[in-house]
Amino acid sequence: MNYYYPLPASDCSAAKEVEEAESSFYRRNNISEESNSHQTSNSHLNNYALAGAILASTNSILLGYDMGVMSGAVIYITKDLHINPVQVEILVGCLNVCSLIGSLASGKTSDWIGRRYTIVLAAVTFFIGALLMGLAPSFAFLMTGRVIAGIGVGFSLMIAPLYVAELSPALTRGFLTSLPEVFINIGILLGYISNYALSDLPCTINWRLMLGLAAIPAAFVAFGVLLMPESPRWLVVKGRYEEAREVLIRTSESKGEAELRLSEISEAAASFRNGNNGKGVWKELLVTPSRPVLRILVAAIGVNFFMQASGNDAVMYYSPEVFKEAGINGEKELLSVTIIMGFAKTCFVFLSALFLDRFGRRPMLLLGSAGMAASLFILGLGCNYLQYSDEKPLWAIALCVLALCSTVSFFSIGLGPITWVYSSEIFPLRLRAQGSSLAISVNRLMSGVVSMTFLSISEAITFGGMFALLAGVMVVGTIFFYFFLPETKGKSLEEIEALFEDEGNNTSLRLR
Repeated sequence: MNYYYPLPASDCSAAKEVEEAESSFYRRNNISEESNSHQTSNSHLNNYALAGAILASTNSILLGYDMGVMSGAVIYITKDLHINPVQVEILVGCLNVCSLIGSLASGKTSDWIGRRYTIVLAAVTFFIGALLMGLAPSFAFLMTGRVIAGIGVGFSLMIAPLYVAELSPALTRGFLTSLPEVFINIGILLGYISNYALSDLPCTINWRLMLGLAAIPAAFVAFGVLLMPESPRWLVVKGRYEEAREVLIRTSESKGEAELRLSEISEAAASFRNGNNGKGVWKELLVTPSRPVLRILVAAIGVNFFMQASGNDAVMYYSPEVFKEAGINGEKELLSVTIIMGFAKTCFVFLSALFLDRFGRRPMLLLGSAGMAASLFILGLGCNYLQYSDEKPLWAIALCVLALCSTVSFFSIGLGPITWVYSSEIFPLRLRAQGSSLAISVNRLMSGVVSMTFLSISEAITFGGMFALLAGVMVVGTIFFYFFLPETKGKSLEEIEALFEDEGNNTSLRLR
């Protein structure tokens, strides 16, 4: 792809060398430069890549549904099983903490059995957990189901965006890789709707149905994934070049583009094999990382850390409690407002996905995180006003509801989809599976910590103080994103590594 940034006069000779090197590369590989430019002018979605991305991303509905449905189910679980607030926090947060196991294991697993069958493993694990939750006769039994479902969620969150990124053409990778977040939000909305629809049933039955229904999409994903192709990059690493070529031809706009992508992947795979075929990856990541790898780790772990430090997952899980603090009473009213919030969140994540490849990752991420900071600050002020006011004026309640909807909407514009995009695309092939699993593990650990402490901290410093604290976190996050996350729009996975290289190294790739 011929993407160049403007260069000062002193770099003109370097740019000329790059163009000559590219032309030589095309001649060596019998690829016409016209086929390369064809990719730039035809950036519409490839139907085969879109179908594979949708099937893989459907796995993400599982986490979204759990986040949405648990916010309402916990009301009835508390009544039925007579659990205390600490047990509520443990019940809600344990799924996210246990997903850490799946996230860490998914890297090695996906390198071993392939990306596609790792998705099957994630769906089957969650299916078992959902059945156990739906049939749970006691709190201990319910916790067992949450633990197993959490492991499945960990596998799912790492493998879905990774698979989509490896399957997608560069020009539409942002949209396709953000689809997991779109499906997470669809799952959240379905969970909220399920809460509302089943709320009139006896509390001994409704929460079990709410949680058990999650087994349906899990079963669909487990069977639907058999229609998906395997990741072409994994196929190349395993030496299955013809299969990889067939997949690339079907996901590219022309055969020439497919051959170019295959050549780039083959070069990266050669580096993977020269690195002892994936052995010692954890040592390269954690013990002796080079400066470029260290920069990649900081960017990937940082964006995942701030995604959950923003408190978004906790707000989703405890949204009825937040709305109750904002002055809304009655179970039906609380559940109906969460549906409005879920609908707004889903609409904005879909809009973000549509414009991600046009405007780029950085502008959308900075807009989303800055908007979250402002919205959380306003939400904190509104909650404090309502707490210390004898009356509950309608305008203050409306302000809190709008501020909360604005918070989750800005999350859906920026951190929501872009975290998965960045995590799956910035690691080089030899480190991609384990690197992504490490970053997602930090994500799940933070989600668990925040979910398991949100109510306790809010009780200690009030909801207003909690939201003001989260606003400060997002200010720090916005500054971090500005300085540490480069733009990756329109670049192949093999080119992105050059963005993190030292100045002066790999000049040709750095200028592309």
